[in-house]
Amino acid sequence: MFICAGEKETFDFARPMGIGMVDMSINLTKICLDKKPPFIFFVGTAGSYGEKKIFDIIESKTATNIENSFFNANAYTPIDNMVSSAEDVSRETIVNSSNYITCDETLSSHYLSKNIQIENMEFYAVIRVAQSLNIPVAGAFIVTNYCNQNAHKDFMDNHTEAMMRLSKHIKK
Repeated sequence: MFICAGEKETFDFARPMGIGMVDMSINLTKICLDKKPPFIFFVGTAGSYGEKKIFDIIESKTATNIENSFFNANAYTPIDNMVSSAEDVSRETIVNSSNYITCDETLSSHYLSKNIQIENMEFYAVIRVAQSLNIPVAGAFIVTNYCNQNAHKDFMDNHTEAMMRLSKHIKK
């Protein structure tokens, strides 16, 4: 089953589930409980912490849920904030998920030091739901912006082209 966030990120081959981790979790769980799919494949856009370039397409099976405040010791979490369906996480591009988009490029080095390359709002939730229901899962992402002060403008400027390229990549 191909899924996506929805609204601006819709694909003719993917079912929209909702933006952010909460809506994604609720809607994906409902659908999977109604009719369990043999595989979940998420498609969407991502911001780069600096090493991945605009329009790079990345596939992953590993996500984290780290908030920016974690890096200045203003937060902690009791949850397992890394999830993966990969057999070898060391070869994975790790996707960070938060309900907020990073706009402070000085934080990028913190993510990169933990081998976290890109951010997407939903992927952590997708993997957690899939794991809880024993469904294999993966995702494909296209970089639309860097995580800096221009993140939203660059996302908007690159969005149409990114959606076209990712659609073509998946369909191929």
